[in-house]
Amino acid sequence: MYTELFGQMKKQLGQIDAWFVAAEALAVSKKFDANLLLEMRLAPDQFALVRQVQITCDTAKLGASRITGREAPSHADTEKTFAELRARIASVIAYLETFTAGDFESAATRTVTQPRWEGKVMSTADYFVEHVIPNFYFHLAHTFAILRHNGVNVGKRDYLGTLSQRLP
Repeated sequence: MYTELFGQMKKQLGQIDAWFVAAEALAVSKKFDANLLLEMRLAPDQFALVRQVQITCDTAKLGASRITGREAPSHADTEKTFAELRARIASVIAYLETFTAGDFESAATRTVTQPRWEGKVMSTADYFVEHVIPNFYFHLAHTFAILRHNGVNVGKRDYLGTLSQRLP
């Protein structure tokens, strides 16, 4: 379960690059600095695009780290350009590529906690299903929605990416 779902997260992180290409194309056609899009948000009380991408990355890498007990790469949350965000995404994808099914074999015996949980714990399975998956897709979808809301020419196929379709 973990290997396949983190594999899907790697794929979705990779899709963000296509969205960024479309965002930069819009900026060129409309003659504005594409990096201005990084501060856009859907509502005043929601995070800007740059933070949505950072959290999407963090959810994937920290989810894998906490479930397996392996150290995750550190990111300072200082990205200010699409190029810097691409580097962060590439770092997270590279980290996720280091995992094998064997890394998750002891997951059922582990628990997860975070400082903000005030001493409470979750089983890794509950943490993955109740926190990692929904949080990852929440921030991924917001990244997509912010770009789309600001006129970037992306649609559902851009969100989904290449499917593993085949002829019967």
